[in-house]
Amino acid sequence: MARQKAVLLLLVCVRILGSCMGDARLQKTTCRVASGKADCSRMNLDAVPRDLPADITSLDVSHNRLHALQASTLALYSSLSELDASYNSLTTLGQGLCESVPLIRRLDVQRNQVHLLSDNDLKSCSHLTRLDLSDNRLKLRGEPFSVLNNLVWLDVSRNKLTSARLGSRPQLPRLATLVLAGNDIATLRADDFSFLNESSVLVLGLSALPLKEPQCLRTNDCFKPVAGLRDLMLDGSNLNPQVLSSLCWELSETAVRNLSLRNTQTLTLSNTTFQGLGKTNLTVLDLSNNQLSDIPKGTFQWFPLLENLSLEHNNLKHLTNGTFLGLRSLKQLNLRKALTKSHMSAYSVIDDFSFQPLVKLEYLCLEQTVFRNITENVFAGLPNLRRLDLGWSSTGLRTVSNATFAALAGSPLLQRLNLTGMAIRKLGPGAFYSLGNLTTLVLSHNFISQRLTGEEFRGLGSATELHLSFNQQNISLTPTSFVHVPTLRTLMLARALTGTLDLEPSPFQPLVNLSVLDLSNNNIANINSGLLDGLHQLSVLKMQHNNLARVWKNANPGGPVLFLRDARNLSVLELDYNGLDEVPLVAFRGLWRLRVLSLGGNLLNFLRDSIFDDLVSLRYLWLQKNMLTSVRRETFGVPLAGLAELRMEHNPFDCTCDSVLWFAEWLNATNASVPGRATGYVCNTPPAYFNRSMLDFQPDSCKDLRAFQALFALSQSLVLGLMFLAFLMHFQGWRVRFYWNIVTNRVVGMRDGGYNDLARDRYEYDAYVVHAEEDKRWVERSLLPLEDEQFCFFLEDRDAVAGCSALANIVDNMRRSRKILFVVTEALLKDPWCRRFKAQHALHQLMDESRDALVLVFLQDVPDHRLSQALLLRRAMLKRRCLVHWPLQRERVGAFRQELQLALASSNRVR
Repeated sequence: MARQKAVLLLLVCVRILGSCMGDARLQKTTCRVASGKADCSRMNLDAVPRDLPADITSLDVSHNRLHALQASTLALYSSLSELDASYNSLTTLGQGLCESVPLIRRLDVQRNQVHLLSDNDLKSCSHLTRLDLSDNRLKLRGEPFSVLNNLVWLDVSRNKLTSARLGSRPQLPRLATLVLAGNDIATLRADDFSFLNESSVLVLGLSALPLKEPQCLRTNDCFKPVAGLRDLMLDGSNLNPQVLSSLCWELSETAVRNLSLRNTQTLTLSNTTFQGLGKTNLTVLDLSNNQLSDIPKGTFQWFPLLENLSLEHNNLKHLTNGTFLGLRSLKQLNLRKALTKSHMSAYSVIDDFSFQPLVKLEYLCLEQTVFRNITENVFAGLPNLRRLDLGWSSTGLRTVSNATFAALAGSPLLQRLNLTGMAIRKLGPGAFYSLGNLTTLVLSHNFISQRLTGEEFRGLGSATELHLSFNQQNISLTPTSFVHVPTLRTLMLARALTGTLDLEPSPFQPLVNLSVLDLSNNNIANINSGLLDGLHQLSVLKMQHNNLARVWKNANPGGPVLFLRDARNLSVLELDYNGLDEVPLVAFRGLWRLRVLSLGGNLLNFLRDSIFDDLVSLRYLWLQKNMLTSVRRETFGVPLAGLAELRMEHNPFDCTCDSVLWFAEWLNATNASVPGRATGYVCNTPPAYFNRSMLDFQPDSCKDLRAFQALFALSQSLVLGLMFLAFLMHFQGWRVRFYWNIVTNRVVGMRDGGYNDLARDRYEYDAYVVHAEEDKRWVERSLLPLEDEQFCFFLEDRDAVAGCSALANIVDNMRRSRKILFVVTEALLKDPWCRRFKAQHALHQLMDESRDALVLVFLQDVPDHRLSQALLLRRAMLKRRCLVHWPLQRERVGAFRQELQLALASSNRVR
């Protein structure tokens, strides 16, 4: 026993010591001054500081050890309008308080030891509008409040006052709120409130009073001086049925509209309890926490104008169609925890048509209630119902069928139905068919285990929100799961799904209006690139805590799954804790509107350059707890430029010039919020910076490398430029030559100076065309159209003189042609006549005239050795412009014709 006591004593000492040390850590050493307000709270002060700015308007000296408010010290701050001296040891307000601070409007001295309060204490405090004297031990001497002509709010609660009478003559003309809660006032007398203005007081707090039978019983004199009263709080007062009934009669001639009777130990009510309030315009009645077990029929018949009734935290056993009789104006009914079950009592019962008298009810709360079951007509007769809350209730409901809420078909205005945590296991076909105007359906925290075919939501043509989160991951989707709710804007499926989302088409394809989709905590591993196709309005996507590591791998069969390709309006994207170790370069392509990107808790160790370049609207970037070693401008330059918050702590940073130089400079200069800036960004390598903050990184050591970096960048640019030029000429050289020919022709003319009118007189033909018989069709289709433009060709089968020998025709006409054009094909090379005579004669003319006199048009790719064997010609014997190749691509035919025209139009003269 002695050992146990010693251990207990030690634990108490340790706890006290820890509490003291905690208080010491919280204690400030200097006052905080900002915007004219001085905060000197919790500084263990025994006097008001004298070294504060003279122009402060608000002073907080609460939670100190002040024993008095020295007028001489407060006079230094004559502009004060607010003074908080609560939680001190003041025994008096002190004379001259308001003379020293004449502009004071608010004074708070709650939780002190103020005892005697006399006329002189509040002298010259006529400007006060709010005065808090609660939790003292007041004893009034004289009329201390008579000078407070502008006071609006007065709290004298918990002062052990025995009477509500705070003055003997009329005063406080503007007082609107008077709080007398927690005093020792046992009875109310006829003249208790006679010192108040009848029309000014609107709020009266009489909570936690040991009230007995009022002495002004049914004379209507108790509250007559405050007949304009609107709000009356009697919470925590011990009101037996007789006292409550008497108070209701006393309030019969007032304008009370809000009556709070929470925790008044009222265990029973009768149909006459509230009869005295029948003449009032009461709109709000709170009967919470009263352990009521029964409400007799007609209890509320006296409240035809009541709009809000709270019966929360009671112990009602039976609701009938007479329970709420007379509440024809009620709009809100709160029955949260009002129907309960214990091991000593049976289930509560709600009869059919129990709520039928509530013809204007808009909100019915049955949250955390326990009743036997939901019968067919339990919710019948509610034509104006807009919200029904059954969350966490126990009703024995396991399957929602099309008859469960059939009675709500008579509630055409119903927009929200909350069925959270009701142990529902199955949704039947057409379960909500009668709720055609429902916009929000909450089915979270249930045990729904089924394959959603879509029939479950048939009839919900107006639904915009569907909550199915936390259903133990027993729901599987199909391509038609949401086909009957195309109007959905919010779909919550966190910790609800099982199976795969690799479905064709996607289950979400019908939801073209969807803006919020939550798929988190589902262990999703298989999806396809069409998961979000058609969701052009999607703004928020939550997919954290899944298993998407394979989805974005380049080694994935078929490549990375780019499932964000159609979600161009995303604003929030959460992909935390998915095991991601790589992100495709185009994963975030086109997400111009993305503002929040969260990739924390993954395995990312490298991010490609420009991967975030499209995220120009990004404001929040979270990459904490990854494996990132470098933060380079090429990767993070765009998103960090306009960032409001960055979280990248707990990564193994490589604190070298190449890896973090730019980021370290940004981190020291940015105004963005960076949680854990000093402690979370720790270097892992090199050894010189191991386990040190990145803020300690010295950028000066990197200056010598910048010249080499510039040289490297220059050389790299040159190499890349040359490579680009080579590829351009290889693949697009024909196009370059084509445009160069056009420019040349326009600047210097199609023909050079050697080809003029004299040349035209010398030659009869521009070109003698040599071709095989098989190529005749090509000549007619592609070559002869040039005659219509500017050229004249000689064709043997068309222009040869009849009666002359073939040799004479060839020799004479080749001499009269400025150019000799060969249409080179394999057929031409095999033509013996061409090989034996035409080629040799052309070769002689080539030597006589110049290298430009012969033009070869290649319709086929003929090797140079074949050309030499057949025609005794080589490509090197001719100028490059005289070698023209027929293209295989149709779009290059124009370039071919341009080159051919240039070759035919060139001069034969060597200059």
